[in-house]
Amino acid sequence: MDVVMWNREPIGGAFTLVDQNGKVRTDADFRGKIMLVYFGFTFCPDICPTDLWQMARAVDALGGEGERVQPIFVTVDPERDTPAHLAQYMALFHPRFVGLTGEAKAVRKTAQAYRVYFKKAPADNAEGYTIDHSAFIFVIGRSGEYLGFLPSGTTAERLVEIIRPLVHAEP
Repeated sequence: MDVVMWNREPIGGAFTLVDQNGKVRTDADFRGKIMLVYFGFTFCPDICPTDLWQMARAVDALGGEGERVQPIFVTVDPERDTPAHLAQYMALFHPRFVGLTGEAKAVRKTAQAYRVYFKKAPADNAEGYTIDHSAFIFVIGRSGEYLGFLPSGTTAERLVEIIRPLVHAEP
């Protein structure tokens, strides 16, 4: 947690994953935009959808400035979160959301780069498991640099307060 809070080590970085349309995507695809990166899973009953909804509301509240922001959801449950499933899920939030998945090893490597904790945990559901995970909204600059994070539960209004100056800052 100290690494994330105090930026004591590099956070974020290169990744190669697959989006909800089956297209291979890398971090470089999003250069020039402020990225809001969230790690979660589509079967999450409450925290993930609430945070994604706030991110979507923030992008809408930014109006035309929202075009300079790229909301990204990275699954920590690639076993269930296939590209097709992500396509359905992302459509529930915002048309500009990019959902990313991939081989378990690639997902784990990406999560580790962002210092995201996740682990399968037993659950009383059809699959027999859920995913325990950290929940942050990572703010990444236009050149891919880590700018900071916002905790789970951050409102759309607060996101806009943080993002709007970044959108207007010189690249």
